[in-house]
Amino acid sequence: MISAIRSAVFRRTLAGSLVLGTALTACAAQAATYTMYRDPNCGCCLAWAKHVEAGDAHDVQTVDHPDMAQVKAERGVPADLQSCHTMIADGYVIEGHVPAADIERLLREKPAGVTGLAVAGMPMGSPGMEHGDHREAYQVIAFGPEGRSVFASYN
Repeated sequence: MISAIRSAVFRRTLAGSLVLGTALTACAAQAATYTMYRDPNCGCCLAWAKHVEAGDAHDVQTVDHPDMAQVKAERGVPADLQSCHTMIADGYVIEGHVPAADIERLLREKPAGVTGLAVAGMPMGSPGMEHGDHREAYQVIAFGPEGRSVFASYN
């Protein structure tokens, strides 16, 4: 009888621990630190940060930086993938107007060999670059020491 009670208590404790662990993992994903470096004269960066903050999943800390070339060089952003702002999200580099859903996917999947994601330039219609109905096709590129790959495409 005592053995059966101990077994039931153990199962409930184990189940509670699993639920708590899952909840903590979900909170950790939501609590990822987002720090965006930007030129203080650029307005689209703030519009993009609002896109990332939508739904209250994350707060973006904004750092106005006088030398964005230095920020990008220190974080290994390839020259041909550079844009106007650079964000660090849970250790990953996010360059330019990357959609929030792609950042969330990166943080969830944590693909091996990926340093970050980039949208080169400032394509019209990308988050923070919305101007009427005009849209340009663009790609989100995953980059890292093992090379590059297309992470997502938008038409």
